[in-house]
Amino acid sequence: MKNLNIKLNVLIIAVLATFFSCQDDDASIGEIVAPTNLSIEAVIVGQDADNPYGDGSGVVNLYATADNASSYKFLYSTSEVSAPSGQIEALFTNLGVNTYTVTVIAYGTGGLATTATTEVEVLATYSPPEDLIEKLVGDSSKTWRLKSEANGHFGLGPVGGQVPVEWYGAGPEEKVGVGMYDDRFIFNIDGTYTHITNNTNDDPTTDVTGTIFGRDGLVDEIGSGGTVNGADVENLPYDDYTSSYSLIAPGGVETISLNGLSFISYYTGGSHNYQIFDRSVENELLLKTTDGNNEFDWWFILTSEEPSNEEFASVYNNLVWQDEFDVNGAPDPSNWTYDLGTGTDGWGNLELQHYTDRPENVIVEDGMLKITAKAEFFSGSDYTSSRIKSQDLHEFTYGRVEFRAKLPEGGGTWPALWMLGANFEEVGWPNCGEIDVMEHVGNSQNTIHGTLHLPGNSGGNAVSGTTTNPTASSEFHLYSVEWRPGEIIFLVDNEPFFTFDNDGTLPFNSDFFLIINFAMGGNFGGAVDPAFVESTLEVDYVRVYQ
Repeated sequence: MKNLNIKLNVLIIAVLATFFSCQDDDASIGEIVAPTNLSIEAVIVGQDADNPYGDGSGVVNLYATADNASSYKFLYSTSEVSAPSGQIEALFTNLGVNTYTVTVIAYGTGGLATTATTEVEVLATYSPPEDLIEKLVGDSSKTWRLKSEANGHFGLGPVGGQVPVEWYGAGPEEKVGVGMYDDRFIFNIDGTYTHITNNTNDDPTTDVTGTIFGRDGLVDEIGSGGTVNGADVENLPYDDYTSSYSLIAPGGVETISLNGLSFISYYTGGSHNYQIFDRSVENELLLKTTDGNNEFDWWFILTSEEPSNEEFASVYNNLVWQDEFDVNGAPDPSNWTYDLGTGTDGWGNLELQHYTDRPENVIVEDGMLKITAKAEFFSGSDYTSSRIKSQDLHEFTYGRVEFRAKLPEGGGTWPALWMLGANFEEVGWPNCGEIDVMEHVGNSQNTIHGTLHLPGNSGGNAVSGTTTNPTASSEFHLYSVEWRPGEIIFLVDNEPFFTFDNDGTLPFNSDFFLIINFAMGGNFGGAVDPAFVESTLEVDYVRVYQ
């Protein structure tokens, strides 16, 4: 591995005001003023007559003031922290008494800046407990990763918050494709820290450029390239590197302090000190760090276990029914019939389409069932599409149902692969029960829903789980459900993402039939993109195992 060598360059900026005139018109950009009277105060925590270098925590409160200053930046040790207020809490982690230089840059109008420096002499004495060391490095070294399969593995909240996902928590695999989940973080007992930016390399000990994910401004600070997406930078090329870390405990809180510009999972800027909020779960760490602007706390769930490669084991392996869609023309009438028209209140969801059995909307060709929604006026509706079902043709209780499909796209599209209780005409909905193997809405392109409707939990109050699929509309995927007497398991590509406990009191213990449809708009589909013309749901096959 090569070390990450990033030199901190402190620039003293001098900006000259230049005025341009054209004929009789004058343009003024206002007075440009550099900060003056810049002063720095360092208050060492725990300092008194008996403890001239502090209480050993290494914590120093830094205060900067200046006339005509709008913001400040603090440079100390290997850290760089922006602070509009001019106040920060700094950590100095080298054991023993050490002298550090602190530089402050005060920024004024027009970008003019003034700098000043001071020195602080601080004592750090913290000795981490053996169980913390063993947790972090094992016998000598341990590799960690972001636990991407866990809810809230990446979260956001206020500074000093005690709730990991107070403002935002990422769902399972939500950040696939932005350079986050293939990182590995290696802590060694000798105090070295290695960041592998792409663990899928054949030889991860060699230098290789991977991609990382961080806040906006990252490109200017540590690299080039990547894609700015709102406040984030995605897929920024970055080499593996090795630096160092310290275990500290400011205010009694166990903390991992990374040196230089080293970071874990998401680059937040500032001094990368990660509080260990919880380490009680085996093979897991719950960490949080405050960003360089002191605006947010970022939360991370790390695990030292690699994702399981074990295939899901179904209890149903006898193929009892299938449609491979290998005969061109209309869907096989021995397997499928149609729901036509608009239903009541847009099929109960205020949907906008008129369902037809026309080949323009539903056809089997090229080994696929194709249901196409079109923007066209038809029988009073602005859109057409199709909905087919196996009602009275194939109905069953329990089993594994598989749909291999590629989903449509576009704002307002709402395809579904689902099942409805065969007794719905007698007992009504939701008493009959509904199992939505897969639902997708184009207004949330990368999200896949698996949902159950039952008495007390229907419509907007249904029981649901979600997962992320960034190639749902560009590639075929396997959407399936394992329907058992004791549980109902929803899967994408044979990976479970939601499990529901079933029992004899629920409506999921009698015959259901299959439905494939493509709706437009409605309560769940949302607003339709005015530019929508047409899009197609393609289904390669449907198979039922018992």
